[in-house]
Amino acid sequence: MAEMRPGPATRTGLQLSALPDHSPLLQPSLAELRRRARAVGAPLSTLSLTDSFLLRFLRARDFDLDLACRLLKNYYKWREECPEISADLHPGSVLGLLRAGYLGVLRARDPAGSRVLIYRIAYWDPKVFTVYDVFRLSLITSELIVQELETQRNGIKVVFDLEGWHFSHAFQITPTVAKKIAAVLTDSFPLKVRGIHLINAPIIFYAVFSMIKPFLTEKIKERIHMHGANYKQSLLQHFPDILPLEYGGEGFSMEDICQEWTYFVMKSENYLSSISQTT
Repeated sequence: MAEMRPGPATRTGLQLSALPDHSPLLQPSLAELRRRARAVGAPLSTLSLTDSFLLRFLRARDFDLDLACRLLKNYYKWREECPEISADLHPGSVLGLLRAGYLGVLRARDPAGSRVLIYRIAYWDPKVFTVYDVFRLSLITSELIVQELETQRNGIKVVFDLEGWHFSHAFQITPTVAKKIAAVLTDSFPLKVRGIHLINAPIIFYAVFSMIKPFLTEKIKERIHMHGANYKQSLLQHFPDILPLEYGGEGFSMEDICQEWTYFVMKSENYLSSISQTT
């Protein structure tokens, strides 16, 4: 039997990605991805193979069925192999980091329609929070924003403010952790990583970066932007009119968006509990 193709031959993956979830033109791709997932024994305990769930993987790979299936398998494998990060997705497990102001999600999207996240290393106290706590907050955030249709289509961009990076942070990034970070950035989560922007990076950060870099794909490497300490002008070129006051924007502060994201995560407790592997 010939392999089922993702919709009519005249439709590209991008055209299919632009369609709403309920479009009948998406059904052939959904049916085939579901068939393949069941054939390889995808677990159904916490995440069922619903249309909305499978569409995340199809859109992340522009409806290439082979790539979407591989991404789905890698997602399940990653969650199974990293229970210290992925088993407990209850918001209470990351509330301390949220309240500390470590992560803010911008209110508006960038000109390409991507969601923009800002992580502030200075607000991660490694004496209080492990690298797994930090990683879990990123996973929780990803699981929430991947539900958004616009984010499925246009992906995310991330700003890492590395001011305050010390040896106590670096010591937590072992080669094993570096490999897990790279897996999520490349082919283990159904989000398109459209850009990674590093600002205020001290010299001691580059040792950790050199450990992660070999595990990254060339495409991801090309999307990494090193802005240095004098970053405001170049960062504003990427994200005009949407940044908080601390990063050259106007109208709202990091504290504002950190509080807003904390509220949203806590409000999402029922959903996060439903996809958590612990009760």
